[in-house]
Amino acid sequence: MEEKKQYLSIEEVAQHFNYSPQYVRTLAKKGTIPSTMVGKTWIVDSSILTNKTYQIQLYKDIPDQKRVSKENPPIIALSFFSGAMGLDLGIEKAGISVLLASEIEPNTRKSIILNKPEIGLIGDINNYSPKQIREFAGLDSKTDIDVIIGGPPCQAFSTAGKRESFNDSRGNVFLTFIDRILTLRPKFAVIENVRGLLSAAFESGYRKEDFLTNKDMLLEREKGGALLHIIRQLEEGGYSVTFNLYNSANYGSPQKRERIVIFCSRDGQKVPYLSPTHSEHGDFGLPKWRTLKEVISDLRESEQESLTFPEKRLKYYRLLKSGEYWKHLPLDLQKEALGNTFYTTGGRTGFLRRLDWNKPSPTLVTDPTMPATDLAHPVEERPLSILEYKRIQEFPDDWILFGSLKDKYRQIGNAVPLSLGYAIGKHLVHLLQNIPFEKPPVGFPYSRYTHTDERSFKELMKKKNSKIDENKNLSLFSY
Repeated sequence: MEEKKQYLSIEEVAQHFNYSPQYVRTLAKKGTIPSTMVGKTWIVDSSILTNKTYQIQLYKDIPDQKRVSKENPPIIALSFFSGAMGLDLGIEKAGISVLLASEIEPNTRKSIILNKPEIGLIGDINNYSPKQIREFAGLDSKTDIDVIIGGPPCQAFSTAGKRESFNDSRGNVFLTFIDRILTLRPKFAVIENVRGLLSAAFESGYRKEDFLTNKDMLLEREKGGALLHIIRQLEEGGYSVTFNLYNSANYGSPQKRERIVIFCSRDGQKVPYLSPTHSEHGDFGLPKWRTLKEVISDLRESEQESLTFPEKRLKYYRLLKSGEYWKHLPLDLQKEALGNTFYTTGGRTGFLRRLDWNKPSPTLVTDPTMPATDLAHPVEERPLSILEYKRIQEFPDDWILFGSLKDKYRQIGNAVPLSLGYAIGKHLVHLLQNIPFEKPPVGFPYSRYTHTDERSFKELMKKKNSKIDENKNLSLFSY
């Protein structure tokens, strides 16, 4: 005989979880929690009290949790600013399991727990001492940490933002992250960030009069000063620092996404640069970059979940083919489509952009429908879908994303491509196990930009320092 389901009233659920009945009723109406309407009254399946997935859907924000397992893997790794866990999944593919994740955004935290229910989870790292971090990771005070990884919020350094550097609260948490690295003392730390970090100035913590007497502080006010400050903090803490600007397409990702990756070594050794696995044109004895067609062409259109373009924009997209953008429209339609933007300078390649089947995707953004950064499907009349975002960032198709469509785009769009994460993880395994490295091809073009590795960057800052030395009148510098 089939057991009858037990049900709870909206008020009983609200009382159990300490929410208002109105909030629980809204979730019931949306179908977020297992519920049904009897007459004019909503009732909730009692499984809400025991089913963790339902509970996660009910919580406005899930509580922190300590790691469930008491067994430690061969490599101890902690993750900060984890987001949707792209970097974590990449290093996991290389054999490194992350024991602790750190994330503050409620829906992203839910995604983490839905996919990794046994992981340790904390929020804002400003609120946790090194001792508490160890406790949530399930580590005692004597266990040596092998790896700490993290990508502190990049908006403070991004060329797309206001670039307020460490004056921005997101920039300040970067300094907290450096402090936690120096206190927890992992064998290796990996910090990833946007290219804008290379040219951001240090804008916090100093008074105007400090700059009049301290040349080092004055140098940190120059472009690149924020990164220089970070390097100084790490090196003064006993860590060597090696970095470069890496294009994820050179590591097997079907996406041209550039990230600064900083390797820090506790024993002072200089970490080699990542050796590429692909090249743009198939030179250096490497296979060509992977294309968009390779990873999304097999998907069924009927199964795609995506945002939509406004009809006034679709008017132009219907005239564009794969790989084309607004400049491929007739001149009168170019002016009509772009309005006053048509008369501005710059490439404006993000406007009305259909992606090219035969090239990697451009960098995925957090919203594919923004006018200046459109990411339209090569042939369909819509932006890239959530599943296509996953494929391009190389997440598993069944990776659970919690939240609205925009939440899902944001979580995947902010992630590190798994191929780049795997390259980083493989590098760390070689370092930890003393496995010989494969040397990068001689003359390989890591980036089209200059001064993107620590050697040339330090030389550039030395030149700037010399100019400060030559200038006897410090009042010439702007404060």
